[in-house]
Amino acid sequence: MINWLRIALFALVLALVSLVLMPIQIVCLWLNLRLRRLLPRYWHRMACYLLGIKVRVHGMPGRRRPLLLCSNHASWKDILVLSSVADVVFVAKSEVKEWPVFGPLARLQASIFVVREQKRATGKQVSEIGQRLADGEIVVLFPEGTTSDGNRLLEIKTSLFGAAASAVPHSPTGMVHVQPVAISYTGIHGMPMGRFNRPIAAWPGDTGLVPHLLGILREGAIEVDVDFGEAIDYDHHTNRKEVSRVIEQRIRSMLSDRLRGRASDRQRRGRTAGEKTSNPARFALKNRHDPGNSSSDDARNG
Repeated sequence: MINWLRIALFALVLALVSLVLMPIQIVCLWLNLRLRRLLPRYWHRMACYLLGIKVRVHGMPGRRRPLLLCSNHASWKDILVLSSVADVVFVAKSEVKEWPVFGPLARLQASIFVVREQKRATGKQVSEIGQRLADGEIVVLFPEGTTSDGNRLLEIKTSLFGAAASAVPHSPTGMVHVQPVAISYTGIHGMPMGRFNRPIAAWPGDTGLVPHLLGILREGAIEVDVDFGEAIDYDHHTNRKEVSRVIEQRIRSMLSDRLRGRASDRQRRGRTAGEKTSNPARFALKNRHDPGNSSSDDARNG
């Protein structure tokens, strides 16, 4: 009985908040006001609070623009968590538009929708992402392409990293900053969350959305850690595949350390890893003599 009362209270409060903020957000989107980037953060913070999701942040998004965040993806809750931390927009598959509740919310957040099956549209979609980056928006990419079980990082798909290349010509510095992010579901009811309990937080995709949402509401006490890693400078000399490889390594390392309780001293002290940017040459990202180096090739190949 208590669980159902809690669920009803969650729905009522979130509906009231939405009714107040949604008309304002629609006007802000129409007039392209800066407030359109701020309102979603407050809505998502409220949603996390009502759901009982406690977010701990380690590091911060880099301050330099354009900025592309690349994160692992375990659940629809990743959207709530990242949006409660920073003013971001997401790259989402086109089907999300038609989802109940989440579809309208994604449109109100000005998400970038892509059709993965249509190869002909890839160049146009990558260009849109690049333009949004060049306009100063923080774009979030889930390069796994699907949700995992929360215990591991799936293989990263390199195609949409071409968005970084397409934004390079529009950047005042001729450079885009690509930053890895790890979202780790680590606690439940004040206790460490092991592999057995992690499916409560993760949403691999074969579970219905409504039953999963109800399960989260019944639990009501989930802890998640967000680690912002060291960014990579991406310019017209950079090799897209090398960037994806390094980003994958960094996400995998942060996720593994956090889930195993082995976060580094730097992470525990909360130092701003996002403000430090690596030298691309250090990782052999520059001056590679293959056709994938140029930004125009990246943009065409997606």
